[in-house]
Amino acid sequence: MATRGRPGPRRTLSEDELLAAALELLDSEGQLSIRGIAAKVGVAPNAVYTYFPDKSAVIRALVEKLLGESDTGAFTDETKPWRDRIEALALGVRERLVAHPSAAGLLMSAPMDGPRTTALNERLLDVLIGAGLDPADAARATYLLIVYVLGAIALEVADETDPGPLPPEEDRITRRRATFDQIPAEIFPRSAAAAPTMARFISTDQYLWGLRRLLDGLE
Repeated sequence: MATRGRPGPRRTLSEDELLAAALELLDSEGQLSIRGIAAKVGVAPNAVYTYFPDKSAVIRALVEKLLGESDTGAFTDETKPWRDRIEALALGVRERLVAHPSAAGLLMSAPMDGPRTTALNERLLDVLIGAGLDPADAARATYLLIVYVLGAIALEVADETDPGPLPPEEDRITRRRATFDQIPAEIFPRSAAAAPTMARFISTDQYLWGLRRLLDGLE
């Protein structure tokens, strides 16, 4: 079993610098390690342990960073309609994770219970209760929306094998269309006919279509 390094003697870096290095590592290599983060910032691994006791702590902090940064803009604007606020949040989360697709998987495996993600959850509950849901239904709706947003993003980035930001949306749709156009219509006629629509399952339009249907049901 690997042993954790001893804490470094001085705090010469910031957590934000180390998390930025972690994201760079994910974008370039698709995986994380304490040694890799240390190499990115030019320090010994022990210096990283001064801030994070292990890799799981780095992952938790990255989840906090990526989701916490979405708790801004139109989502926080109480003068906007509740549906517009939730759409803004969903689009913000997608934008951040599409820029760092290797990080998307972290959100499916790491707990989302830090202070920033809890504050985000609190604000989302407040929006839904303000829209007329009772507290229990608002809690269920919050979970439903999280499952939809993270699930849709996870399926979107799963198509890509290379780390780093995804190619432009239309390029990815064109590539998917070429794959779906190979479905034999004589065996799967409905799937073949639906190929143009299925190719766009990873599009912003599809993402918002699903989100809006969920919001219709909640409303």
